[in-house]
Amino acid sequence: GNFHEERQAIRDEINRLQGMTDEEYYLQLEKLAGNRKIEQVIVDPSAASFITCIKRHNRFKVKAAKNDVLDGIRLVCDALKNGKIVICQNCKDIIREFSLYRWDNSSSKDAPQKANDHAMDDMRYFVSTVLSTTQDEFYAIAADRTG
Repeated sequence: GNFHEERQAIRDEINRLQGMTDEEYYLQLEKLAGNRKIEQVIVDPSAASFITCIKRHNRFKVKAAKNDVLDGIRLVCDALKNGKIVICQNCKDIIREFSLYRWDNSSSKDAPQKANDHAMDDMRYFVSTVLSTTQDEFYAIAADRTG
């Protein structure tokens, strides 16, 4: 589909199953990509072994995500408020996590709780790493959900 040129769509998600190996997660990525032309895969910078796995398969260019949490949250808020991204209704994890995302009141600094936050992290990585560095381009994140 053709979205408004200045709006990005987060259309679907990869299913996260605990205990998946890097190779199993890579197979999920392959399934997500299908025959689409993928310019790059943005990965949590702490997932060094998965980054290595992606590089080893030599299909996708991989980039470690910008991981400044507070700046990323601010960028996501701005993108949502200004209509720069939309969340499609089949993104059940992102929608669910919006209602669960909380600040960690026990922390000595501003930080979200590290629970129920995988989809929020994905959205933050996308906005911080891709959306905040591009102008007037269309991106969509898509993944088949299973399980």
